[in-house]
Amino acid sequence: MSESHTPGGSARLNTGVAHNARVWNYWIGGKDNYEVDQQVGEHVAGMFPIIREIARADRWFLGRAVRFLAEERGVRQFLDIGTGLPTADNTHQIAQRIAPDARIVYVDNDPIVLAHARTLLTGTHQGVTDYIDADVHDPDAILERASGTLDLTQPVAVMMLGILNFVLDAEKAREIVRKVVAAVPSGSFLVLTHPTFDDELGGAGQIPAMKFWNENATPPITARSGEDIAAFFDGLDLLEPGLVSCSQWRAEPGSPAVVPQFGAVAVKP
Repeated sequence: MSESHTPGGSARLNTGVAHNARVWNYWIGGKDNYEVDQQVGEHVAGMFPIIREIARADRWFLGRAVRFLAEERGVRQFLDIGTGLPTADNTHQIAQRIAPDARIVYVDNDPIVLAHARTLLTGTHQGVTDYIDADVHDPDAILERASGTLDLTQPVAVMMLGILNFVLDAEKAREIVRKVVAAVPSGSFLVLTHPTFDDELGGAGQIPAMKFWNENATPPITARSGEDIAAFFDGLDLLEPGLVSCSQWRAEPGSPAVVPQFGAVAVKP
């Protein structure tokens, strides 16, 4: 049993199969999930207990990265690809608290995310908050639609948090990043997180957990080595502290310990 897809890349809601956006919501304590999501989420957490810490660490990384870019780098445009279900402190809320005129475009193709985004993702009067129903596998469609809200001649922070792990082919994933980064000007940023199986971050346990996920949930997922994740930043300049566990990127007091999820921010020269 799998999700049905409609023309244009949007998926019809299927509550009979666990879905990543809803399971992730369950792991971070949200309420927008179904029993099947809770069951799969609990099973994965039993196999790989650190998964809830990964989910929280990834969310906190988003907050630190958006604040840093808006406050210290003056970024006023964000393209958030793979939004997930809205929770507290979404990209537009963080950015527009700092810069009310910030413009944010969210991209996802899960119908429950779409429904919640239209209801909840409303920003300031000075800025713009928009939502695109599109698939990460189709960067041309994302860029075409985003250009209606964002000025792609001015710097954009491209957010790709926990999304390229759903692009199973490594070369296709690199091609997607190259295409999106090529469409934004010098001074733009790539903000990325990705799960890893590297032992240095304790990632070996991801492999059996992901195997279970791929047999029981959607969409299928993969982890990658730090070397492969670093390749997404080819041609860009990594900002300090480089490619690290996302919990350790500009870590603040109370940040989780090291988790097997790399995170980094890089600028396009």
